[in-house]
This record gives sequence, C-alpha cells and structure tokens, in this order.
Amino acid sequence: MLNIILCGAPGSGKGTQSGFIVEKYGLQHLSTGDVLRAEIASGSELGKKIDDLISKGNLVPDDLMYGVIENYIASLPADCKGTIFDGYPRTVAQAEALTSLLAKYHMDAIMIDLLVDEQLLIQRLIERGKVSGRADDNLNTIRHRIAVYHNQTEPIAHYYLHHGNYCPVNGNHSVEDVFLQIERILDK
Repeated sequence: MLNIILCGAPGSGKGTQSGFIVEKYGLQHLSTGDVLRAEIASGSELGKKIDDLISKGNLVPDDLMYGVIENYIASLPADCKGTIFDGYPRTVAQAEALTSLLAKYHMDAIMIDLLVDEQLLIQRLIERGKVSGRADDNLNTIRHRIAVYHNQTEPIAHYYLHHGNYCPVNGNHSVEDVFLQIERILDK
C-alpha cells in the first residue's frame, strides 16, 4: 500500500498535486482541510470552534485531528491502493502519532515535501483568494499561516528525513513540472 504525506506551505500546490496523484495512481485522498471546512459548514459547535481557529490561521488541536485520521484509516476499503494525507501531519507530534497509527495497520508512509519560495506562496494565495473567496486568503492571515507552517510544520521534514521517508520536490515550477518530479519518486 502506497501512503503519501503531501507536505508544503499554504499555497504550495498540495491540493492540485493530490488530484494528479489520485488520477494516475488510484489512491484515496484525505484532505484534512476539506474535512474541517465541511465541519464548519455544518454549523455544529465543533465547526464553530474549528472556524475560530482556522480563520485566524491557527492549527486544529492534535487530539481532534488524530480522531479524524484514525476514523478515516479504519474505514478504508480492503482494496485500497493507498492514501494521500494532505494537510496532516502538521506537527512532529502528529507525525509520530501517524507513524504509530499506520504501524497499527501494518502500513508506512513517505513524505513528499513541496518546497516553494515564500513570495510565490503569497502571490498564489492572494490570487486564489480572489477566486475562492476563502476568508483565510488575505495578506495578514497568509503571512501568519506561513509563519505557523515554518514554526510548527516544517520541522516534520527532519522527522521523515531521519526515518528515511523524505522526498523533497521543487514546487516553484509549473504544476505539470512539479507532477513530473512526483512521478519520478512514486515510480521508483
């Protein structure tokens, strides 16, 4: 089973590249952002708490995210070829928890890290905000989200590098060129 942790700063192209990977390799796609936005849209109390965190550019607490991920893994169909984890893990503690959770199901994962220059990230997110209307795609929140990424999420690269599961990808190129890099990794 091929499990991929697709990592990168906000605006690095995780969602776009996930779509390409799903299409070519037939993997399941778990976008924690989509799951969390669906909870917000439901109007539940939990959704309101999540909205308050996300709208300020903060991360959702580990215990909540772990439960979402465990429910997802437990419900995978028997013929599943693998999963793309898009937006999880975001901290070293979450990476450790995911490693343990996958081991419980006799699975492992590789990390593909989409590396993009910060100015390009900001440009992409501002453009996305004009189209999507997402409240978190404004300059102040974008800068905060990128800072949170550098402080809390970027260190997981070292975790996966140490475990021999780290694959960097230059995300400054066109979506097609980025996917070619990812294909080279996955086809090995």
